[in-house]
Amino acid sequence: MEQKTWPYKSGSHQFTGLPFINKPNKKSTKDPQTHQLNFTSKSSSSSSSSFLSASKCKEPDFSSLPYDVLARIVSSFSLPNLQSASLVCRAWRDALRPLREAMLFLKWGKRFKHGRGGVKPNLKKALDSFLKGAARGSTMAMVDAGLIYWEMGKKEEGIAWYRKAAELGNPAGQCNLGISYLQADPSNAKEAIDWLYQASVAGSVRAQYQLALCWHQGRVLHQNLQEAARWYLRAAEGGYVRAMYNTSLCYASGQGLVQSHRLARKWMKKAADRGHSKAQFEHGLGLFSGGEMMKAVVYLELATRAGETAAAHVKDVIIQQLSATSRDRAIHLADNWRALP
Repeated sequence: MEQKTWPYKSGSHQFTGLPFINKPNKKSTKDPQTHQLNFTSKSSSSSSSSFLSASKCKEPDFSSLPYDVLARIVSSFSLPNLQSASLVCRAWRDALRPLREAMLFLKWGKRFKHGRGGVKPNLKKALDSFLKGAARGSTMAMVDAGLIYWEMGKKEEGIAWYRKAAELGNPAGQCNLGISYLQADPSNAKEAIDWLYQASVAGSVRAQYQLALCWHQGRVLHQNLQEAARWYLRAAEGGYVRAMYNTSLCYASGQGLVQSHRLARKWMKKAADRGHSKAQFEHGLGLFSGGEMMKAVVYLELATRAGETAAAHVKDVIIQQLSATSRDRAIHLADNWRALP
């Protein structure tokens, strides 16, 4: 699949983000679940003060922690972490029972969505499972429910669930909500940037990449290449492959980062080893320039298989300079190549 992640030489900024969201309707919608778990329960000042006073002791009374605070803390927990939290005290065990149930619904929802665990794909059953998990307070289930609504074309419902998860602090929900507003017609730039920034600070590499694109394009923010490169680098360090490729280009061109061909090669190889086809092409060219013919053929072959037609022409030229043994070895390596996680 063609990956357009860097401006064309014409000077126009044609960065593209992840293409899963298109022009949502910002109109609010009612909750799909009538028995939605309430996270805005009032916590009295006495319960808060009792927890604070207890925390000064050697053994704080965790059972006095207000429920709305506890729910916000654990709403994005994985099942093992949730089970561990349930062992703190009886009050937590009882309070977290709905979330433990939610994790089971979330698990079944993913099975139905992707056809795993011996079940056939069934989007309706997947949505039903996610909604049951969301009703019990799982922000991860809220995000998954929002995704399915979006895929069904029910964008209002999707945005509503993204917002619920976002307001409870889920970075994926914040990121999806930000992208929804960014690509709305008309776009809601302020809301989009606010949510993308919150998700980025919380560690969402996808949000960091999207925020970098905004700075680089200058479409909803004033163009700032230093800020763009900073967020590209953070997302790349967090493992986001497209950001690795763009970070390499920043180092190679000196845009937003101090020019360094060594670091440019480092990040280009990282992106190539994780399946980025353009990075495989450019890394192959770099190996060819450095005289490493057989390695160059491997990466150019991978890029060719991924749809980079220009890589095929360069590969054919190099292959003619290799022995039959080296050619066979290079193709064998390409056949057995697996992308790094």
